[in-house]
Amino acid sequence: MVHFLYIIQIISGLFLILLVLLHSPKGDGMSGMMGSASQLFASQKTAEKGLNKVTYITGGIFILTTLILGLGLLK
Repeated sequence: MVHFLYIIQIISGLFLILLVLLHSPKGDGMSGMMGSASQLFASQKTAEKGLNKVTYITGGIFILTTLILGLGLLK
């Protein structure tokens, strides 16, 4: 059982890194100075919501497995 949790923790950690890298930056960057070019990408807002949900769930799984393994709840 402990080995299974280690595998889940490693997979969720790697997946969490990937998901964080997929997020778009919060600032507008150069497009904010040039005008309202960010309106062209309004459809990305709905994709960002879904990405946020998956990131929160994956982060929760990672934190849960870390606490279980770190506190030694399984013996």
